[in-house]
Amino acid sequence: MSHRQPGPSPRRRSVLRGSLAVPAALAVPALAGAAPAFALSGRPKAGWGVQAGDVTAHAGLVWVRSDRPARMIVETSATESFRNARRWRGPLLGPGTDFTGTTRLRGLPAGEQIHYRVLLQDPDDPRRTGEPVAGTFRTTPKGRKEGVRFLWSGDIAGQGWGINPDRGGYRVFEEMRRRDPDFFLCSGDTVYADGPIQPSVTLPDGSVWRNVTTEEKSKVAESLAEFRGTFRYNLLDENLRRFNAQVPSLVQWDDHEVRNNWYPGQILDDARYTEKDVNVLARRSLRAFSEYFPISTLPPGDEDGRLYRVLRHGPLLDVFVLDMRSYRNANSPNRQPDDATGILGARQLAWLKRELSRSRAVWKVIASDMPLGLVVPDGRTNFEAVAQGDPGAPLGRELQIAELLRHIKHRKLTGTVWLTADVHYTSAQHYDPSRAAFQDFAPFWEFVSGPLAAGGFPATKLDGTFGPEQKFVKAPSRANTSPAETPPYFGEVDIDGDSGELTVRLRQEGGGVLFTQVLQPGRVGQ
Repeated sequence: MSHRQPGPSPRRRSVLRGSLAVPAALAVPALAGAAPAFALSGRPKAGWGVQAGDVTAHAGLVWVRSDRPARMIVETSATESFRNARRWRGPLLGPGTDFTGTTRLRGLPAGEQIHYRVLLQDPDDPRRTGEPVAGTFRTTPKGRKEGVRFLWSGDIAGQGWGINPDRGGYRVFEEMRRRDPDFFLCSGDTVYADGPIQPSVTLPDGSVWRNVTTEEKSKVAESLAEFRGTFRYNLLDENLRRFNAQVPSLVQWDDHEVRNNWYPGQILDDARYTEKDVNVLARRSLRAFSEYFPISTLPPGDEDGRLYRVLRHGPLLDVFVLDMRSYRNANSPNRQPDDATGILGARQLAWLKRELSRSRAVWKVIASDMPLGLVVPDGRTNFEAVAQGDPGAPLGRELQIAELLRHIKHRKLTGTVWLTADVHYTSAQHYDPSRAAFQDFAPFWEFVSGPLAAGGFPATKLDGTFGPEQKFVKAPSRANTSPAETPPYFGEVDIDGDSGELTVRLRQEGGGVLFTQVLQPGRVGQ
């Protein structure tokens, strides 16, 4: 529906051929196991690539990792020749941040292709710099004619399925890069800190899946160094590094950044862990997470240190990024008649209601790291997500969602769409009060995609409280199928600048479109 062609735009094609390629001298061997040693001589190197994040009309963050202490310098230009480049002095990179750093770019022109390159400068001799590593991104347009295209998915290196050299690594990222999106929404489980990666796994047909391995990924992550190594692991893949250099990210976290199904205050009963306090593990993970992703609301950019935020992408789109992990109550049977904490916490829910009411965007995408009406169990009696399988009136965490949906209806807020991942299959659900036990809300859609590089799992049951009807689902029939058996899934959202129509496509690796839904602007229920 968008007027933009599916392939790369003309002004970007030259970039794809040239400056985005990581120079051979800087490339991290995609199939090597260990992180490079910190050399004591020579020039600083940025072999882990670059990435941009939380890009708006006039600002964005650029990330890099050095192989030794270095000063981060960013240059930006309207062209890849870097004529009339603007220079940004970034932080000093050292062991306190695992040699990572981000530089905030401000005062950028809206709706333009920004070319950037990162130079690492020897702190003792500013004349000595490493070879620059280049990237690019588009700032958000002020007008709506350009349209918007973005992708979403999640779940990377889960259930023991890591970077497989026989398959060319995470090749789905190359396919997504070629879609030329404005940004990528990573819906959580960016890593699996609780999922060790073994050298090989025997598949049901007798063939062998091989993994790239590292020392940090040989066990569950507990120490800060192990969490850092977990986040570093995925960057060994050249497809992901190339993707990061072209497509800015909007990242949220879920459970596997720490440990499966965790919640604040949990004490683990898991023999694999010597540290049993999940709050300690979560603090270490969040520090590593903030070091390895460019996120505007985390230190040093925001001392509040929150992950929920809104990305305003011009007049067509606002994306509300939720954090359903950090403020939730304990997993339980989830049938309590009163629940002020729920899955969002009171403060985040108030923020979301306020920001949705302030939004003037045609479309308001709610990026949820967990689905609403899909029943996700945690053991035999407890539940991990919002729903608990009781199709009656809202109970437990459903109470917060009912309050939010009521608010959206009574404030006459149109254009809300829910996107999520988490369950390791792809599906589309339409929610309607005519089918629901709770009826004080306007109809809406929820779309699920993923995993990108993790095990596939069978579809879960639906909970009837909010009246979901599953319009599409594709899932394996057994648990933990490999990416060789169940192809990676990702979703695509295309908003047409002329009509305002929003088209959702559920895709799988290999180019196939599994399901398409076109939504009209300004209408309720679709």
